[in-house]
Amino acid sequence: MNKNGNRLDKGEVHRAFYVLSRQIGLRAAGVSRGPRLHDFRHRFAVETLLRWYRNGEDPERRLPVLSTYLGHAHVTDTYWYLTGTPELLGAAESGWKRDGRVNAGR
Repeated sequence: MNKNGNRLDKGEVHRAFYVLSRQIGLRAAGVSRGPRLHDFRHRFAVETLLRWYRNGEDPERRLPVLSTYLGHAHVTDTYWYLTGTPELLGAAESGWKRDGRVNAGR
């Protein structure tokens, strides 16, 4: 809630994040670029997938759980967050090899 007891609007939240990110050193003073709140959401999605791969869980089966947690109406809305980081691509390849999905078409 804001100082007037109302819910925060998107602009207030972003401004507060920019101020805090400068105070704790995530963003240099006077620099217009730096981490965004949305970047934390993206990282959460990637880290969740990595954890599933590491634990031997099937990310494809679990993706609806992540999608729901992120508040998406459709699983396809979650794919946007799952850009190929080197670590994520390596984990996916290892999972495919373990499950016999690699070279299955040869």
